[in-house]
Amino acid sequence: MQNAMMTKTQWVELFRDTGLDEAMMSKWHQLFEQRYPEQHQAFLEWLQIPSEEVTQIRKASR
Repeated sequence: MQNAMMTKTQWVELFRDTGLDEAMMSKWHQLFEQRYPEQHQAFLEWLQIPSEEVTQIRKASR
């Protein structure tokens, strides 16, 4: 099996294709951060997002 990792781009494409706009994606991150902060961190790392960007996403989601 080749690289089975999802990328941020693929994830955002899925969100957009299901009808989520920027505001809805922000709300999704806010809920994820509020309810499951450690899992949110792990998820963002799983998407191979650089650590500076992970910090920015989490800060904006608080």
